[in-house]
Amino acid sequence: MADSVERERVPSGTPGLDAVLHGGFLRGQTTIVNGGPGTGKTVLALQFLAAGESGLYVGFEERADDLRRNAATLGIDLSSSTILDLSESESRFFTEQGYSLLSPEEAEGTELIGKIGDAIDRESPDRLVIDPLTELRALLPDEYQFRRHISSLVNALKERSITTVCTAQATSENEERDIQFLGDASIEIRRTTDHRSLEVTKFRGSDYAGGRHTYRIRSGTGGHVYPKLVPGDHQDERSREQVGSGIESLDSLLGGGIQRGSVTVISGPSGVGKSTLATVFLRAAAQRGDRPQGFLFEELAADFQYRARQLGLDLDELIERDQLLLTEIESLTQSPDEFAAMVRDSVEEDGVGMVVIDGISGYRLALRGGDSQTQLTRELHALCRYLKRMGVTTLLLDEASTVTGDLTATKDQISYLADNIVFLRYVEIDGEIQKVIGVLKKRYGDFERTIRNVEIGADGLTVGPSVAGYQGVLTGVPRRADEGD
Repeated sequence: MADSVERERVPSGTPGLDAVLHGGFLRGQTTIVNGGPGTGKTVLALQFLAAGESGLYVGFEERADDLRRNAATLGIDLSSSTILDLSESESRFFTEQGYSLLSPEEAEGTELIGKIGDAIDRESPDRLVIDPLTELRALLPDEYQFRRHISSLVNALKERSITTVCTAQATSENEERDIQFLGDASIEIRRTTDHRSLEVTKFRGSDYAGGRHTYRIRSGTGGHVYPKLVPGDHQDERSREQVGSGIESLDSLLGGGIQRGSVTVISGPSGVGKSTLATVFLRAAAQRGDRPQGFLFEELAADFQYRARQLGLDLDELIERDQLLLTEIESLTQSPDEFAAMVRDSVEEDGVGMVVIDGISGYRLALRGGDSQTQLTRELHALCRYLKRMGVTTLLLDEASTVTGDLTATKDQISYLADNIVFLRYVEIDGEIQKVIGVLKKRYGDFERTIRNVEIGADGLTVGPSVAGYQGVLTGVPRRADEGD
């Protein structure tokens, strides 16, 4: 075939997979999709088939009527595809042959190869699915015959520019390696209790996005791949001026505000006012036209709005006008790849200029049991780098593990990701619990080194004067400076 034909891309039919494949499959190539039972190999193959004008499905395990019916429940329309049903007839079980486990007919797969060839000649499909290819391996007498027949079939399909997807379920590493050798591309699907992942392990003639990508199957919509976020693939130059909170005393503490496109970590124990501080920034961003979005991992949107209303920071009108977005995230139903895709859509499709993640503890739950510090940091690093490159201002809310005691910048050791770190703390002064606020870090510009009182009430958030005359404020139990040791 000519190079121009070989390089032509064929859509995979699975949303998100073309991005991983850098445009889709290559026309005329054969892709092996390998995975265990229930991983979703057939779903991927059927979506590929349904995306073409003429497809041929060769199946060994499921009757044609059942296949079409099950595909329809996933939103996959096979009306333009032909199904070659090579599954065993139920009558075989009741015949005399059914009692012979070593029937010579079961070792003869050449007849089935012939049926596949006849169907290809008759239908002239542009897409072909063999599900599963490993069934042919079991029916042919030995490994040599299997490789010889399948290699011949793959070459014939390439000559006819028929793009092919074969599913496989290898029972050993050697078998998996041998089967992958027969294809031009290989895709591995894995499944845990509540999570599927997809990885391209080979793609002749093309680059692809490496790593394991989330693969989700839903009733009515079928399979969807959520590619790993690669920050370096994205760039959008925006202004880097300072943006304020709308509270003069707070902006003064921050040296004028925070830089647009920077990452700010707001750290503090439960109930100290992190979400309220984030609300202040969300409201100010919406009022200046930045269209911010809050992703709520730990609170319902209705509760978030109600609390803001009670504090005189009413967001209702801004939300009704679509100037501010609030999105609830169910941590245990999202993977980091899915969440990153959601954020990307908000930034690139909806024009969101500020993102608030409330909070990091809820985001950790989205890692689906992968609770290692390294994994959390890696996923957040990629997301924050992407947002910075897109010029989006980012606020991360991180809960401190202790109410008082020695100050820790961030609970999850993500301080290196932050351009700015703002902390809120409880302190006991003269037998009274008070709240204080301060800035630990600001990468771009100067800031006040003072620690100020902060009050949260019906008038919103008020940043008061510095806590003067005390030492050890950050321990939570300060003492007067004029007291002796």
